[in-house]
Amino acid sequence: MNKGYLSIVLHAHLPYVHHPEHDSFFEENWLFEAITECYLPLLAMLERLHYDQVAYRLTLSLSPTLMTMLRDPLLQNRYLHYLQNRLELAEREVERTRRLPQFAPLAQMYQQLFQDALYRYLQRYQCDLLAAFQRHQSAGCLELITTAATHGFLPLLNVSPVSVRNQIGIGVDSFKAQFGFAPSGFWLPECGYYPGVEQILKAEGIHYFFVDSHAILDASQAPRHGVYAPLDCGNAVAAFGRDPASSRQVWSAEEGYPGDGDYREYYRDIGFDLPLDYIAPYILDRETRINTGIKYYRITGDKQPKQLYQPELAKLKVRQHAEDFIRCRQQQIARLAEEMQQAPMIVAPYDAELFGHWWFEGPLWLEQVLRLAARNDSGIQTVSCGDYLQLPLTHVKAQPAASSWGEHGYSSYWLNDSNDWIYPLLHKAAAEMEKLAGDVRGFSVNALQQRALNQAARSLLLAQASDWPFIMKAGTTIDYARKRITDHLARFNYLHDAIRKNRIDERYLTALEIMDDIFPDIDFRDYAA
Repeated sequence: MNKGYLSIVLHAHLPYVHHPEHDSFFEENWLFEAITECYLPLLAMLERLHYDQVAYRLTLSLSPTLMTMLRDPLLQNRYLHYLQNRLELAEREVERTRRLPQFAPLAQMYQQLFQDALYRYLQRYQCDLLAAFQRHQSAGCLELITTAATHGFLPLLNVSPVSVRNQIGIGVDSFKAQFGFAPSGFWLPECGYYPGVEQILKAEGIHYFFVDSHAILDASQAPRHGVYAPLDCGNAVAAFGRDPASSRQVWSAEEGYPGDGDYREYYRDIGFDLPLDYIAPYILDRETRINTGIKYYRITGDKQPKQLYQPELAKLKVRQHAEDFIRCRQQQIARLAEEMQQAPMIVAPYDAELFGHWWFEGPLWLEQVLRLAARNDSGIQTVSCGDYLQLPLTHVKAQPAASSWGEHGYSSYWLNDSNDWIYPLLHKAAAEMEKLAGDVRGFSVNALQQRALNQAARSLLLAQASDWPFIMKAGTTIDYARKRITDHLARFNYLHDAIRKNRIDERYLTALEIMDDIFPDIDFRDYAA
């Protein structure tokens, strides 16, 4: 008899990066790297588990922006070009390292990796990864859920409740359009919760969502089971809290598994190591060095010279770390079972892109965890939160505390002196969108006006993405993040003024529709307050 439940949740999200106005665009590589290093390996993992008839349950949240990009024909074609380019580089590396016995097996490994990726993407999946994930949902092993339309950080958008309603509603509608069924669960972007958002979730048919630990522990009523059972927010929508222990074992920079010295080093890449004239055809503009995905070194250890990556040694660590993770969950469940009147529920949410992209061995570790949990003697049953809510249990009714899973637990990562300038502009645009939609409600609008109004709503949504203030605070591609926000706001302002003055330039409108080709079923009328 199982003593406890484990729900592993992967959140897959990337910001909408779509630049048909350019022949190629560097930031599109974010998607291409994630497909190669994360989404394809996760699908391969699911297929191995299915083939071996392993009884497991896993939850995968797919953001609307990511789903749109995965099915965009332009990006699909550009991804094929990206793969062919990487395969050509890997083949050159096989030749270059032919007489370097310490590097040659690794070069061959990357050649095989890119060959497999090309075959699986083009031949096995016909470029449609969403359909591949849906097959595992249909098989009953995977629960697919979604998030807000452009991953807007809802606590800071709540100056306009209409904006929050549309971020959630358009996100749910996008999921339905892609998969043909409604999601049961919802990933609040950045786990950003504010009291009352559960009412909007309820209206959109959502049954559960995720919050960080302190949202549960600091709830309006003390939870008798801590984070190991959900709260009923008072309207039959459940809030599940993140388990700190299982999170720390994977996320912690100091003690997390991905930092082990035998795992592959992410930051040491031949795009930076090899001579410029050799690597030029495979980097940005033939002169700006970037990651190629081919990495020959392991993390090694603090301040030590990097040693060569040894895949077999890394696989041993994967097994050890998976066993350690399951052993810790068993011990945790045993302790909790002494205090609880019901089987404890451990919720372990992670960014999907950690598995394979940042942590090369991550998909193998996850596979081993699911295999070990499925053993009859494990005392653990993997479930989705939707499964758990079907159990005949009564949950404490309380309101979670405002929170996020960001640094310091609240909104400071998305609102600080690096990015606070954006919010007055976002709030002003949201108010103007609501007024515009309200002013034309009940009036007949022609086809051109309707297109412009819908495109204005798209521009607002894209400006609201949480990714851009996050990047500004993180200090990575700051210029691109600033440009994305200012561009989308400028497009919104142009459309707003053109609609007000009835001077819509159809040619320019068409260009905006091509560049920001997302949410085809959007209806500006939803912004009427």
